[in-house]
Order: sequence, then structure tokens, then C-alpha cells
Amino acid sequence: MTPAEQAQAQAEEAMEKFLFYSKRACLYIVMGLVVVVVGCNNGVETGPGKTGSQYNGEQYAPENLNVKDK
Repeated sequence: MTPAEQAQAQAEEAMEKFLFYSKRACLYIVMGLVVVVVGCNNGVETGPGKTGSQYNGEQYAPENLNVKDK
């Protein structure tokens, strides 16, 4: 084999390994993010009997700011 052929073979082997491990790393990252997102959403309650913090528009209405009109 000539040095150019050896370099080509080595580059192809390195690229194959790089792609293999990159795909595997991306897969593990996506799986980890899915686990985190599903885990965080399991505690969220929905429906008529839900508890926890709920937005109350009347409580935050800006009626008591005493803003003077010009």
C-alpha cells in the first residue's frame, strides 16, 4: 500500500467510528431528555379537581394601583 492509500483507509475508518459514536451519543442524549421531560410532566395535575398554583385574573387585576389620569 502506498502512503496515500494508507491515509485514505485510516481516514475512512476514523470517519466510520466518529459517525458511529456520534449517533450513539445523540441517541443517549435524546433518550435522557425524554426521560427528564416525562418525569417533570408526571407531577402536573389537570382536570376539574386539580390543586397547586392556578392563575387567578381577579387577584392580579391592576385596579388597586391608584393611577391618576391626566
